Amino acid sequence: MRPLDRDADPTRELLRRFRAVRARTRDLARPLSAEDCQVQSMPSASPVKWHLAHTTWFFETFVLGRDPSYRPFRAEFRHLFNSYYVAIGPAWSRPHRGLLTRPSLAEVLEYRGHVEAKVEEVLAAGRLGGDALERLELGLHHEQQHQELLLTDVKHLLAQNPTHPVYAARPSGVDASAVGAAARPVPFVARVRFEAGQVEVGHGGVGFAFDNEGPRHPVTLGAFELASRPVTNRDWLEFVRADGYGRPEWWLSDGFECARAQGWRAPLYWSEHEGAWSEFTLAGRLALELDAPVAHVSWYEADAFARFAGARLPTEFEWEHAAASVPLEGRFADDGVLHPRPADVAGSPLVQMFGDVWEWTASDYAPYPRFRPWSGEIGEYNGKFMSGQRVLRGGSCATPRGHVRATYRNFFPPDARWQFSGVRLAFDA
Repeated sequence: MRPLDRDADPTRELLRRFRAVRARTRDLARPLSAEDCQVQSMPSASPVKWHLAHTTWFFETFVLGRDPSYRPFRAEFRHLFNSYYVAIGPAWSRPHRGLLTRPSLAEVLEYRGHVEAKVEEVLAAGRLGGDALERLELGLHHEQQHQELLLTDVKHLLAQNPTHPVYAARPSGVDASAVGAAARPVPFVARVRFEAGQVEVGHGGVGFAFDNEGPRHPVTLGAFELASRPVTNRDWLEFVRADGYGRPEWWLSDGFECARAQGWRAPLYWSEHEGAWSEFTLAGRLALELDAPVAHVSWYEADAFARFAGARLPTEFEWEHAAASVPLEGRFADDGVLHPRPADVAGSPLVQMFGDVWEWTASDYAPYPRFRPWSGEIGEYNGKFMSGQRVLRGGSCATPRGHVRATYRNFFPPDARWQFSGVRLAFDA
C-alpha cells in the first residue's frame, strides 16, 4: 500500500476518525429493529447485521490479526463474516447471509465493542507499525463504503414491504411538496465543451486512494461535450412515455433481454397509479420529484436512454477530466436527505458532479497501465473484480462526505439497479 499522508500526530487523528466512522455506522443502524437487521432481500444485498459484523471482521483480521498475541473474539467469525478474501480462508455464501440468525444482533454489537476497544488500546499504546496503520486507514474507507451499502440494502429491503415503511423522515427544511407537476423546471440542460488533447488521469499519490485509482497516467481525449446536469426524472418520463423499455433499437441485445426478463418498465422503485407517478424512498413512498436526478437505473438503461436522447455515456476519463474543473461539493449522506434533489443551477457550469447520484460511464472496469494491486491478502480488495463490471463516478446522496474524489472508481455489473445510480449525457464535439 502507498504511504499515507499524516499530520504531526497521526495516531491521534486516526483514533478520532476511527471513533467517528464506527459511531456513524451504529447511528445508521439505530432506526432499525433486530428483524430489519436480519433479513436479506436479494442475493446482491446483505443484512445490516452482516455489514456491522463484516466491517468489524476487517479490523480484527487485518489490523489486530497482525499481532500474534491477539486472540479472536469468536473463532467461527473468521468464516462467517469473511466476504471474499480467499487467501484468508473460506467465506460464508453471500446469497445465504440472511440465514445467519446466530450470532444475534446483540452478539454482533458486542463483537463491535470488543474490537473497537482493542483497536483503541493498541493504537493509543503505539503498538501498531506502519503496515498496520495503513490497514487501519484502509479499514476506515472500507467501512464508509459499507455505510453506503447499508443504506441502499435497507432501502431495497423496506421497498418489499407493502406498508411503505419510513427509515428516516426528511429533515426539516426539505420541501417534500415541491414534486410532480408543481416542481420548478430546471433550466435547459447545457453542453459544456472540452477540447481535444492529452490529459493526466488517476490518483497522483497525495492522500489516501484505493489501489484501483492509480497509477496516474496520460490519456488522449477527443473533443467532447458533457451535459451540465444529470438526467432528471422529468427527462426519464419522456423515455418511458416513448415506450423506451419496449424499443429494441435503443438497447444493447443483452440489456434488452435483461429488461424483458426482469419486467423493467421504469426505474427501480417507481410506481404509477391512475397516471400519477411515485417513488419509494428512505422516507417512504413519495410523489415523484420531476426535476431531481433519476436514480436506480442500470447501466443497460443508462446506455439505452443515451441512445434515445441522441447522445452517449461519457468515458470515465472524460468524466474525471471534467470533474477536475469543479469543486468537490454536493449532497452526501451527512446532509440527511438520503435522496437526490433538484440541481442548484447557480455557480459552476457543471452541477451535481459529486453527490446526489453516482453517474454511469461507458468504461469497463479495467486496470490502468502498470496497475499493481496491494500486496498480500489485501490485494483481493479491488483487482480481482476487473471483469464484467462498469465504472461509476461521483458519489451519491448515500455516500459519506469526504469519501469520494474525482479519481474514485466505483463499479457494478451492468444490470445493477439498487444503488443510487444515475446518468449524465456526453456528446462528440
